[in-house]
Amino acid sequence: MANIVQFENVGLRYGVGEETLCDVSFTLRSGQFYFLTGASGAGKTSLLRLLYLSQRPSRGIIRLFGEDAVILPRGRLPGFRRRIGVVFQDFRLIPHLSAADNIALPLRVAGMAESEIARAVREMLNWIGLAERAGARPATLSGGEQQRVAIARAVIARPELLVADEPTGNVDPAMAERLLHLFQSLHRLGTTVVMATHDWHLIERVPGAHHLHLEHGRLVDPDPPMPPPAEARASTIVRSGL
Repeated sequence: MANIVQFENVGLRYGVGEETLCDVSFTLRSGQFYFLTGASGAGKTSLLRLLYLSQRPSRGIIRLFGEDAVILPRGRLPGFRRRIGVVFQDFRLIPHLSAADNIALPLRVAGMAESEIARAVREMLNWIGLAERAGARPATLSGGEQQRVAIARAVIARPELLVADEPTGNVDPAMAERLLHLFQSLHRLGTTVVMATHDWHLIERVPGAHHLHLEHGRLVDPDPPMPPPAEARASTIVRSGL
């Protein structure tokens, strides 16, 4: 199984302050599922920005798809980014486009025929439960609906690497489960998934997933054990008298 991402002693500093990320080293294997956890301010979003090439590190080496992403010529960045699906925490939908056209963007950039795009978008809208909102613009959608459109846009082209920043934070538990199932389906098709989340219930739903945990900008144990099932945690709390 090939490596799709390698970080070696990566540091990231914004301006002249302390490093946001410090000496971060890890490897992501192709086709695996990874959860990224950490308290607010631990550096999760910054690490994801490095993964999807929105930010270059202050120091260290990042290899992506077998190439040095730090020195990658600017002209090659669009081609690399088309291999990466991104779910942003703030959605970043294009306001003047409908939900359907936002979802279709990656396929249009890839040059797919319009008839195929229409079929793929229709299937995706049905999957996320927004078929009746296909023509709606982002401003008329709720936060949860916008989140679903953003996720659909990120996954519709079956990217090699999917990077998701709190992708279920604005949807109800039932929809969160459904979206997680979508990520798992992509994972089974070979996509490497990196999902930042605070939701331990979702983490428990993906047995065999790997775990990256950040504390104060440092990776603490690249693959710590997953938490015990909720039932076990509850019994532990009862026994401890908490």
